[in-house]
Amino acid sequence: MTPHLESPAPQESLPPLPHLDAATLARLVPMGAAVDAVEDVLVNGGLDPEAEPARSVVGVTGGQLLLMPSSTASYAGVKVATVTPGNPERGLPRIQGLYLLLDGATHQPRALLDGIALTSLRTPAVSGAALRRLAVPDVRRLLVFGTGPQAWGHVEAVRAVRPGLAHVDVVGRDQGRVAAFVERCRAAGLAAAAAVPKDVAHADVVCCCTTAREPLFDSSLLAPHATVAAVGSHEPDAREVDERLLGRATVVAESRSVAMRECGDIVQAVAAAALDLRRLRTLRELARGEVPVDDGRPRLFKSAGMAWEDLAVAVAAYEKWGAGRGAEA
Repeated sequence: MTPHLESPAPQESLPPLPHLDAATLARLVPMGAAVDAVEDVLVNGGLDPEAEPARSVVGVTGGQLLLMPSSTASYAGVKVATVTPGNPERGLPRIQGLYLLLDGATHQPRALLDGIALTSLRTPAVSGAALRRLAVPDVRRLLVFGTGPQAWGHVEAVRAVRPGLAHVDVVGRDQGRVAAFVERCRAAGLAAAAAVPKDVAHADVVCCCTTAREPLFDSSLLAPHATVAAVGSHEPDAREVDERLLGRATVVAESRSVAMRECGDIVQAVAAAALDLRRLRTLRELARGEVPVDDGRPRLFKSAGMAWEDLAVAVAAYEKWGAGRGAEA
């Protein structure tokens, strides 16, 4: 006899999955709030970046496909991103993607977020968390290498943690884009000018937001009090700063494992015997006040990007969105 197979009980229909687009994300989580979200996870969230799964990078036609999962007790999430170097020539973003946020216990989908906007927000927010502890209190001058979304995000991040910022110097390959970036800074109430690499000598903070594979400037020109944030690559054979800077600076990275796997600035300095890995400190240690900062030497924060950072900012956006819906009800 053929056994009777009961039809499965119909599932409750779920509400549509909210999609937090770029405009919504910017409204829900301004830069200062994103910096706070990153720092709060490191200080109070019980999350250890060293335990994060490695980023999966798959070569595909024209670029790379990246898969970045992370989880806490309350939430899980994954970013699917693409890096396509030829896209700017097509008028398209170099980095694209989507972020899926899940419930931490049931893994029920909670929200989709614009992956470009999330990346453009969380990367400078992470730098902001580092600069909050590393940069001198009276930052007045910032020099930015690059004119893309990350460069602008870093202007916002520096301003969020050092509101005394008054002047931005901009170094870029395309003078038209440099001029537009300068005007954007001026429209935001900052003095700004096109610059050249040697102008790092006058900077309190230098942010490197490029696709460069070789050092962008001579680090011997830096003032002893200057802080550098280098965020442009996640490959061991690419770097934006020279090994001499790592030899004399206080060096902070997101995690030691990521630093030696993905941070070419650090990998190459270690290979050249310019950096002793025992001197490398982590962002978690910095956020917890465990890293002494020597006023007589520059400071370097090197970021490759990690999945927990996306999760921290995505959760902040989702919970703010949920609170707003509750208030409307």
